[in-house]
Amino acid sequence: MDMRFTTLVKFLAERLKPYREKMPDKSFEEIVKAAYLDRVNLSANGFYKTPDISFDYAKNEGLLFLYYTTGAACTEVEIDTLTGDHTVLRTDLCMDIGRSLNYAIDVGQIEGAFVQGVGLCTVEETLHFPNGHLLTKGPKNYKIPGARNIPQDFRIYTYEGAKSSNLKTIHGSKGVGEPPLLLGSTVFFAIRDAIAAARKYNNNKTPVVLRIPAIPEKIRIACDDEIVRKCKIEKKDGEVAWVIEA
Repeated sequence: MDMRFTTLVKFLAERLKPYREKMPDKSFEEIVKAAYLDRVNLSANGFYKTPDISFDYAKNEGLLFLYYTTGAACTEVEIDTLTGDHTVLRTDLCMDIGRSLNYAIDVGQIEGAFVQGVGLCTVEETLHFPNGHLLTKGPKNYKIPGARNIPQDFRIYTYEGAKSSNLKTIHGSKGVGEPPLLLGSTVFFAIRDAIAAARKYNNNKTPVVLRIPAIPEKIRIACDDEIVRKCKIEKKDGEVAWVIEA
């Protein structure tokens, strides 16, 4: 990849060469400005074709991906057993990103994907009318994660011990755009454990049944305390729900 990058730089250098010769006492900024005003193309691009990627879907054979990336996370949450609300207190997350090309970008990708996963697990409830029409659309009925869904203490680490000498990617890097999304599920499982602790406190040892997303209503009902049992409404024969959860 160093050779390809050098080739791109040479393209630009050759286009600027007449201006450097014509303006030897000028700064680089002035040389570039003069070329720009003469409508010289000051951009160059390259395309990287990942090698050895091929897959035969009929035979289920081949290589779909050149590399796999892995990660792990641990999350601590606090739930309000009266309202069903929750707070993500801390998340420790470690991700294998290979040899990073831009560490700041990789960390941003990890943060964004994780919070998106948190949203899918805790706030993004999809509801349909019985006729199939989608109810939860637009900001009025469909909620996405916001600033308060981010862990109050968010610690991100990258795995530095991986050996990737045979990794045929750009400088041994690994893309981490989507994989950290799955680690957002640690918030859901932490909520479930918190509910189990609340039940144990109330001498309720029945298994916790909690479906994604863990919205406040579900968390509150899952606590299954005396107040919940007194307010429980049994479905009558012939009754049809006015919305259906996806």
